[in-house]
Amino acid sequence: MIERGGGQLMVTTSINGRFGFPLRCAYSSSKHALYGFFETVQAEYYKDNIRVTIVCPGRVQTRISFYALEKDGKQHAKMDAGQAGGCTPEQAARKIVKAVYKKKREVLVGRKELLMVYIKRFFPGLCARIARTIDPM
Repeated sequence: MIERGGGQLMVTTSINGRFGFPLRCAYSSSKHALYGFFETVQAEYYKDNIRVTIVCPGRVQTRISFYALEKDGKQHAKMDAGQAGGCTPEQAARKIVKAVYKKKREVLVGRKELLMVYIKRFFPGLCARIARTIDPM
């Protein structure tokens, strides 16, 4: 990319890379790491015309919860209510493509759950209290 005069990377993390909530320790920490890594890539290679778009989806109506495993190792085999109430994959894709085209640094994808990102920014204590009450299922 440097030799070609720049380029653009798009990485998918999660809004869980912006705050944590119960029963998602490993998932959230991996998403925090991705966010930090690519934010650093953006800073280090900006002068080389390399841009990064960090995609932070919330709940999208995919089958991710269907394939999740229960604590006994069995497949969850249903879409969680939160997931079902998310945006459609088509809505998510349109927003992501638009952000990449505009070379946005970050794009939040989802519905009402995205409010937590703003709550954390302006009211971190309130965000922590709310996060402790979120039902991940």
